[in-house]
Amino acid sequence: MQYFKTVFLKEADDFLTGLPFKVRTKIIRNIEVAEQNNDPKLFKKLHNGIWEFRINFGNQQIRLLAFWDKNNNKTTLVLATHGFIKKVDKIPSNEIKRAVSIRNRYFENNK
Repeated sequence: MQYFKTVFLKEADDFLTGLPFKVRTKIIRNIEVAEQNNDPKLFKKLHNGIWEFRINFGNQQIRLLAFWDKNNNKTTLVLATHGFIKKVDKIPSNEIKRAVSIRNRYFENNK
C-alpha cells in the first residue's frame, strides 16, 4: 500500500541532480520504501509541519526536508523542499526555516 506520493520541488530536484548517480539512486530507493512502509527511520517528523527523509550513504547523512499536502482527495502528496548533507547531530534551524519558507510559498502559489 502506498501511503503517499513524493514530489520534488525545484530546490530538492536541483540538490538531487548535483549528487553522484549512486547516491541519487539510494535516495530514490529509500523514498520509495518510505512511501510504502511509513518507517520513522526513513521519514520522520521534525516540527512546524516539516518532515525529513533520512538517508545514510557511506559516512554521509543526507536529508531531504518535506511537508504534506493533503488538499487533493485522490492522492496524499509529500513535497520535498530541499536537501543537504548533515554535518551535526541536530538539524540546523536555518534548514527548517528554509523548508517552512518554501512550504509557505508553495501554498501561496497553489491557493
